[in-house]
Amino acid sequence: MVQFEELRLELERTKPEIDDLADALGLKAMMSEIEQLENKATEPGFWDDMDKSQVILQRTSALKNKVEGYNTLVSKYDDAMALIELANEDEDLSLLEEAQSEVEAIKEELEKQRLQTLLTGEYDSKNAILTFHAGSGGTEAQDWAEMLYRMYNRWAEKGGFKVKTLDYLDGDEAGLKSAVILVEGLNAYGYLKSEAGVHRLVRVSPFDSSGRRHTSFASLEVMPEIDDNIQIDINPEDIKMDVYRASGAGGQKVNKTSSAVRLTHIPTGIVVACQVERSQHQNREVAMKMLMSKLMEIKEREHLDKIEDIKGVQKEITWGSQIRSYVFMPYTLVKDHRTSYETGNISAVMDGDIDGFINAYLKALSQNSLENNNDM
Repeated sequence: MVQFEELRLELERTKPEIDDLADALGLKAMMSEIEQLENKATEPGFWDDMDKSQVILQRTSALKNKVEGYNTLVSKYDDAMALIELANEDEDLSLLEEAQSEVEAIKEELEKQRLQTLLTGEYDSKNAILTFHAGSGGTEAQDWAEMLYRMYNRWAEKGGFKVKTLDYLDGDEAGLKSAVILVEGLNAYGYLKSEAGVHRLVRVSPFDSSGRRHTSFASLEVMPEIDDNIQIDINPEDIKMDVYRASGAGGQKVNKTSSAVRLTHIPTGIVVACQVERSQHQNREVAMKMLMSKLMEIKEREHLDKIEDIKGVQKEITWGSQIRSYVFMPYTLVKDHRTSYETGNISAVMDGDIDGFINAYLKALSQNSLENNNDM
């Protein structure tokens, strides 16, 4: 039947791409590394160093998940092809919708795994630390910062990532002034690094009794979480520590005791805070890791040789350099100003559907890298 024949040809067109994906993922190298890591896990004394053994086990699990994901894709391709051929042979149109759905699912999964091959940066596989700041504009901007906070929490939950709130400062009347969350999971930083910058909101403010249209700004900083294997030397005398009482919306987000910790890196003016843990010592440890992550991110971005080369307060973002605009009124549109990717379904975006923006950024980044290499 012509419907099944067209569907079979559509599915067959993905086969070369699936085969190429195995090379792009480095499947053979991954399987070899898995074997080596599993051999290490059987060596005497493997559990003597718990930190080292956990790193090896996590790496093994991450590699196995990638291999399993590819094998599942191949298996789905074979199953879909068998379904199409059987339905075509029996001329059973009742199976057409199911077959079409299977082909679309394969194409989506292929695109998802192909995007993973673009995450080759040194820290792309790491967890991500997201810091939200409300811009000028009082309650309206603080409400916008909380909307973004919710959006990224929803994105992480849908993607199977674990989210932990590290710091949260309530807004004066609504929303938040600042917040920090840790997004845990494979490639969290690789995906979310595209979201760093200023986000612009245009809407009729619910806080304006005159019903006027307002423009608000909030910024998002994204840093990779630096693990214990990366050593960063920071002079203890360069760090100022303040202790204060935690505060979080509704008493749900954080532990409200006098154990919250704020660290200031004196040479650069960088400030980090943590209030989610139960003890001052634990909060200081988390804040210290956040500070090291931020210093490392600045060092890499500024192409500096040493942490000590970072001087002065880092002006990373200005309110005039928004990466994305979210327009609720007079029309609905979310547009990324770097890639020109846009969608009119603003409700879905605010509910965490931002993969289209992330994918467009990764593709553009890959294309720019390819063009730069060709120019050399």
